[in-house]
Formats: sequence, structure tokens, C-alpha cells
Amino acid sequence: MRGNEIDEKILSFLKEQEWPSTTEEVAKAISVSWQTAQIHLFKLQSEDKVKYRRVGRQNQWWFKKNYEENF
Repeated sequence: MRGNEIDEKILSFLKEQEWPSTTEEVAKAISVSWQTAQIHLFKLQSEDKVKYRRVGRQNQWWFKKNYEENF
């Protein structure tokens, strides 16, 4: 799977979620390793496409609503 494909799958998955998802949940949903998911999620966050917060030891991610019109 190429980098752009992973990004698209992550965005599609997060867009469908009602609640924030952990890195592990994203990784399992799109069939990549935790590390791969984490790298792509932080990249998407730096591009302002997803939001992130740290809760305890978990990273939680969600689709950024105002990016939706461009996806």
C-alpha cells in the first residue's frame, strides 16, 4: 500500500467514526502496523486534516470537520 493510499484509508475510516479513535483502532481498521498508522496520523495532523489529543497513554484521532469539503 502506498503512502497516499494509507492517508486516504485513514481519512475515510475517521470520517465514518462517531467518536475519536486510537492509533491502534485505526491501524487494525486499515490493516497496517501501529507504527505506520502513527506516522501517517501525525503527517495528516501536520497537514491540518485530522485532530489529535493525548488521553493518558493513548493518542486519540478524529476527522477534522472543516477539511471535509476538500476530501
